[in-house]
Amino acid sequence: QVRVEESGGGLVQPGGSLRLSCMVSVTILPSHTMNWYRQTPGNERELVASITNNFPPFYDHSVKGRFTISRHDAKNTVYLDMNNLTPEDTAVYYCNLATGQGYYWGQGTQVTVFS
Repeated sequence: QVRVEESGGGLVQPGGSLRLSCMVSVTILPSHTMNWYRQTPGNERELVASITNNFPPFYDHSVKGRFTISRHDAKNTVYLDMNNLTPEDTAVYYCNLATGQGYYWGQGTQVTVFS
């Protein structure tokens, strides 16, 4: 069974920063894609950032220039560094591992940006 576990969420003021971490229980292969999604109440989950080895990372236009996705395959971990946060970034953030065998999700971590 593949486990995906996010951490690092919390409360932050506008302009602040957070680092989200996601650890998976299997070896991350170069062919695997690691994704960060977010979801707010009443809305669909949306892709925030994605990373696959040997390809440029993808960022949603709303976070480009503020968020950075990175992966440390030896630690089976992917990170999302979030800077210059705004209240619009408030959401539950989910990590997703995409492999040839399936998609695996974590339980999510809450990020709240408040004044």
